[in-house]
Amino acid sequence: MIRSLWASAPRAIASSSTSMAVVSSVLRKSASNLADARVAAGFKYPIATPRPFSAFSDDNIIVSNNDDPSPPTRKTKSEREKMAESLPVSFADISRANVAIRNGVKRTPCVKSYFLSELLGANIFLKTEFQQFTGSFKERGARNAILALLRQMGREELQKTGVIAASAGNHALALAYHGKDLGVPVTVVMPTVAPLAKVDKCRKFGARIIIEGAHIGEAKAYAENLVASEQLEYVNGYDDPSIIAGAGTMGIEIIEDVPCVDVVVVPVGGAGLIAGISCAVKTLKPDVTVFGVEPKFAASYTAALAAGKPVSVKVTPTLADGLAVPMVGPHAFEVARHYVDECVLCTEKEVSLAILRLIENEKMVVEGGGAAGLAALLPGAQLDRPELKGKNIVVPLCGGNIDTTVLGRVLERGLAADDRLKALVATVSDRPGGIAKLTTLLGNHGASIKDMYHQRAFLHSNIDHVQVKVVIELQGKEHADKVKQVLLEHGYDPIWDQGQPLIG
Repeated sequence: MIRSLWASAPRAIASSSTSMAVVSSVLRKSASNLADARVAAGFKYPIATPRPFSAFSDDNIIVSNNDDPSPPTRKTKSEREKMAESLPVSFADISRANVAIRNGVKRTPCVKSYFLSELLGANIFLKTEFQQFTGSFKERGARNAILALLRQMGREELQKTGVIAASAGNHALALAYHGKDLGVPVTVVMPTVAPLAKVDKCRKFGARIIIEGAHIGEAKAYAENLVASEQLEYVNGYDDPSIIAGAGTMGIEIIEDVPCVDVVVVPVGGAGLIAGISCAVKTLKPDVTVFGVEPKFAASYTAALAAGKPVSVKVTPTLADGLAVPMVGPHAFEVARHYVDECVLCTEKEVSLAILRLIENEKMVVEGGGAAGLAALLPGAQLDRPELKGKNIVVPLCGGNIDTTVLGRVLERGLAADDRLKALVATVSDRPGGIAKLTTLLGNHGASIKDMYHQRAFLHSNIDHVQVKVVIELQGKEHADKVKQVLLEHGYDPIWDQGQPLIG
């Protein structure tokens, strides 16, 4: 049997060689005929010969049209790529931070909101950063910054000196908490406008608290003086590269949790958060649009864009107190303007409405700065645009540290902005039953009287009439319009939404 196989092998090989030669001859003739046919048909270019194998990807190969047999070469880096490499923070920094802090901060969920999606006509995903232990995203950068200093200086040296920062609250809380967790002393300088709840929590974490300055800019100047006098390590809450990299870890989580994301809307204060998020998001998914949102009363990033560099602006007290930064950080600005597509402004009315919507629809208590992203998406706001309808939009809710007294005032402003709380001034008879007639009319049409102010002295038109200011609770705009019409039909000509004292 074996001899038979060995004997037949040469004949099989010879037969195979003959077959291959025939096939090769046929292919050469076919190729020649095809080339002749292409020339006869008027094709200009000959059939391209296969290019040599290369380990480079197709996208990175430049194919030459000449006959030079030299191997393919890589494309040169684009100007955008070169600029990205020169930025203070890169995606590599964010990736390292993501590994470093993962055991020390919470990975917050990115949940879709049914009610807000219906309201805004888009798929709204909420990144609930207010669920961090200290109530804001600042924990990411604070822990990464302390860990970076520990690697750089050594534990013994850093424990001798400690770190210092200027903050209106959230960065102070995060630094105090993670400083205590990592065994590093923390000093925080807070402006006089810092919420009391945040000041008290910082003390509970063992940090040394110094109240100084009317705003964050003055607090920072005082902190920098202490750096020189006490040999402390200053950690900028929005401009330190390690802070920006830590904040950028949120961008990695957004892409992982919502891979179909089209738009990310980020609040802007000192620009550290949006710098980190935009760098991560645009690196992982370049076609995502990144919007920044800052309050009109503290538009420092918008001013920096106009000037081409960080500039100081006047800051007016705002509901978004965590975003009230007079000048954005230079490092953060360089990164942000490279990646961010556009920055818009939001009003105090929109911020209060956003807080109200989150409480009523999502049962989430978020501070003004944390709700700024949602505020810009509300009907009538600057991001209420046709091109965003139906998109997958992620909104980071950056913080939830709001004073209960401030929350009460914000809710009332939100109700007023929603036409569910209205103030009116009406002129009624100063005789018995004059006010009762008005209140009965309001009650019969579903308006609940919340407050009333009765003033005789400042109406000079008629001695037997008096002005009454009434604050009423309603069910919305349609109900408010109905009540207005009823009052007009019964002879009243009220002045609506009067916040100033009564005058004649």
